[in-house]
Amino acid sequence: MDARPTPVIARFLRTPDAAVHLGLSARTLEKHRCFGTGPVYRKLGGRIVYSVEDLDAWAEQGLRCSTSDPGKGIVHPAKRLDGYTPPVRR
Repeated sequence: MDARPTPVIARFLRTPDAAVHLGLSARTLEKHRCFGTGPVYRKLGGRIVYSVEDLDAWAEQGLRCSTSDPGKGIVHPAKRLDGYTPPVRR
């Protein structure tokens, strides 16, 4: 009888693992959460998790074949979209 355990495939990733999945830094994903420009996430208790499907769908928005290809969507940078620049403290 073969009693090998079945490997568990993670459906949800925490921020550091999601960042590795996308090739971004964890800090960049945190900024995307603050500005609402990143992939959708879930808050389970105090933990932030991302589904692998949501990460892949978000990354697909940036898919391009050439520099002139408009693509399917836009992946915005991790910053405010309204152009607001906070005052600089000196």
